[in-house]
Amino acid sequence: MKALVCGGAGYIGSHMARLLAAHGHEVVVLDDLSTGHAQAVQWGRLVEADVLNLPSLEAAFAGQRFDAVFHFCARSLVAESIARPYDYYASNVVGTLNLLEAMRRHGVRRLVFSSSASVYGQPASGMVGEDHPTQPTHPYGASKLMAERILADAAVAYGLDSVALRYFNAAGATADACIGESHACETHLIPNVLRAVLGSGPALEIFGGDYSTPDGTCIRDYVHVEDLAQAHLQALDYLRAHPGAHAFNLGNGRGFSVRQVIAAASVVTGRTVPWDMAPRRAGDPPMLVASSQRARAELGWSPAWTGLEAIIESAWRWHRAQPW
Repeated sequence: MKALVCGGAGYIGSHMARLLAAHGHEVVVLDDLSTGHAQAVQWGRLVEADVLNLPSLEAAFAGQRFDAVFHFCARSLVAESIARPYDYYASNVVGTLNLLEAMRRHGVRRLVFSSSASVYGQPASGMVGEDHPTQPTHPYGASKLMAERILADAAVAYGLDSVALRYFNAAGATADACIGESHACETHLIPNVLRAVLGSGPALEIFGGDYSTPDGTCIRDYVHVEDLAQAHLQALDYLRAHPGAHAFNLGNGRGFSVRQVIAAASVVTGRTVPWDMAPRRAGDPPMLVASSQRARAELGWSPAWTGLEAIIESAWRWHRAQPW
């Protein structure tokens, strides 16, 4: 199979490219390197292109025949999406439309799409299944939900087969510390905890300690990046027998509070995590935990990384190896 990995120089996309290559597939990475890293493209050929730049996107498809596309290109910072919604609708909605049009012109009919648990908004219950109402509370989540709606319409109009995978909190790094999570503007909890421990970042900020949770801090479901990549591979297999547009949650099914993550990181690193309390962030639900029963039943997917400390330890190995 020849696969185009859009956003393959980023965190999850680079893990996807690695897994595809390990299974013997030919990989082409499409990335504009605005947030991704050229050094992360170690599996497959890099084509510098932007989904908002139609000539560069067309050039990436020209003269090639792809069997499938994995779509990771997106802006993904919640606070930034609230401040700059036009940028998010352009990148995440218009950019997706441009990619789908290029796929249609070049006869590519299978897509695995990187979606988000943020499509659900404020959960009405502790465990969130795919039948939970989708009511995003910020432009980032709204842009992902709109892209999913486009995929559903494209299935009917153009015969595009797709799977949207709604991640909860991606975390961790490859077991051999080859690639990991590196963002110029880091907003994810676990890397910020580890940067605070290493002194390569400021003291951790806990955004709100007065939520309606046992210890007052937000609870999230952490799923290892290698498990996410594996789910994408299984989603593509699923499409061979199940045409149409589909959506699945990806999570461990267990929630951990910010304070629990800090405690686990202290155990893994053997160090104290410096932190300060900060005001709540707009759009943060108190609790977001996945029910991934549909992915288990239909995709045959189950996470191999289930322990919080093991997930943090994989990230810790990668962070310690960096020349911060």
